[in-house]
Amino acid sequence: MPTLLITGGAGFIGSNLVQHALVHTADRLVVVDKLTYAGSLLNLEQPLKDPRVSFVRADIADRAVMTRVFAEERPDAVLNLAAETHVDRSIDSPRAFVETNVVGTFVLLETARQFVATLSPTERERFRFLHVSTDEVYGTLGSSGQFSEETPYAPNSPYAASKASADHLVRAYFHTYGLPVLITNCSNNYGPYQFPEKLIPLMMLNGLEGRPLPIYGDGGHVRDWLHVDDHCAGILLVLRKGRAGEKYNVGGGNERSNLQIVDRICEVLEALRPARSNPAFKFARMAGYRALKTFVPDRPGHDRRYAIDASKIRRELGWAPRCAFEDGLEATARWYLDHRDWCDAVQAGRYDRERLGLGERQG
Repeated sequence: MPTLLITGGAGFIGSNLVQHALVHTADRLVVVDKLTYAGSLLNLEQPLKDPRVSFVRADIADRAVMTRVFAEERPDAVLNLAAETHVDRSIDSPRAFVETNVVGTFVLLETARQFVATLSPTERERFRFLHVSTDEVYGTLGSSGQFSEETPYAPNSPYAASKASADHLVRAYFHTYGLPVLITNCSNNYGPYQFPEKLIPLMMLNGLEGRPLPIYGDGGHVRDWLHVDDHCAGILLVLRKGRAGEKYNVGGGNERSNLQIVDRICEVLEALRPARSNPAFKFARMAGYRALKTFVPDRPGHDRRYAIDASKIRRELGWAPRCAFEDGLEATARWYLDHRDWCDAVQAGRYDRERLGLGERQG
């Protein structure tokens, strides 16, 4: 039974990957997570009941602990999803992004390199190190064009710069040491278990509570949206069939402006929980969810547009997204409606959906 070591496995994408792998593989899964504010064992409540899943609470930047985990678990593959991910937080407090995304990735690479040296030739041939990254490393696009795997890196936020740095380290370990690495660069994910600081769950929860729906700048910033389950399928496909040393862009082909996203969320909420029957609107003099839209000062250095060219993974590996955006968005809204207890628990004492990313804090 192959063993997959999944770092960041209690976070949004990581926990969805654990659930996806349980359904679609027979692998043993070792989940490593530091359990910062965005990682929670609540995300793994069902997977941890499966005997194939074990959990280690650890910081990937802790060399001694990671060396012990590798020695004890002897993974056939590492899937690195451990990262600080929220751009707004990186503007306020960049240090954590460097420590986890750069130093943590370096420690994992070094640990993996030394572990692989102890393997037999057959085991070494089978081993893979898959690093999950983002399209934000490429910078920003104008009104046309897409990011391909050959697009030069031009990160514009501390978050993007930390992920770009990690990508370069991963690539270097292939070319310098022959470590069999893979890199995936994904577009914006959405779906269940996403911490409510991100656009889609933030707007859904604020709307349900009759709170303002903050839209940065003019709302014209465009992102390419990918359902997290489609992303997880792509990750596992790259792990199984991708060529060592290669990188693959994973995108949903669903470009929407932030304003379009917010307007559509308002429509979905109105269909699922009409404002007239929502107690949060009982004493408000508002006609519906759209009245909650509030334009606020833009994020510093806000990239205008992202768009992914996913033709390489389609052509070489046969991957394609299966979830239509409209269906996925409605299913996501239903999930948050049905899991308000989860929303309350993961935010408690950590986050009240306040505005972040104004660059007022340091370090």
